[in-house]
Amino acid sequence: MKLAPSILSANRLHLLADIEQMTQKGVDEIHIDVMDGHFVPNFGYDIETVRALSKATSLPLDVHLMIEQPERYIADFVKAGATCLTIHAESTVHIYRCLQLIKNCGIKAGIVVNPGTALEVIQPVLPLVDRILVMTVNPGFGGQQFLETSLARIQQVNRWKEKYDFDIQVDGGINEHNAQLCAKAGADIAVAGSAYFSSDNKEQFINYFHQL
Repeated sequence: MKLAPSILSANRLHLLADIEQMTQKGVDEIHIDVMDGHFVPNFGYDIETVRALSKATSLPLDVHLMIEQPERYIADFVKAGATCLTIHAESTVHIYRCLQLIKNCGIKAGIVVNPGTALEVIQPVLPLVDRILVMTVNPGFGGQQFLETSLARIQQVNRWKEKYDFDIQVDGGINEHNAQLCAKAGADIAVAGSAYFSSDNKEQFINYFHQL
């Protein structure tokens, strides 16, 4: 299983040092949460953060857009250095067009579903996606408790891989215990924020995920 630490849980005063450490210790991606205070009741990082980090690391930048009408900013995030843009199915009435815009820019396109959204909503766009992100908490804040009902949802998405080619990502309350359960259910990539940054041995933490 790949590991993509979410910098939402990082100390912003030491962000560059944290990025350098993640690069050296072998994480697979950096997960950047972008929030507008409307789609979710919180604010996260922005385009300038993505632009700065693209110059500071060679790691892929996995940008999670928790914003309304993400189609307005796709080109800007691509220019800033995002290597994958993931949008919420609930954030736009033009899901298909939005994913096409991302693909036309030459980067990976992902779709996200919230815990209360029926997975069937995203079935029509499966031919377009490189990644499906199954939220395992309600989006907007780090440090939440993992929703056990997410495991059945991961399994359902995993069954779709018989016909389509995409990765399954999980995000929200991920730690060593439930990451193992997610991997067994079919998850390929884990987003871990609080658990990663509170770990006393980050190299061991990373290796644990890679061994799943």
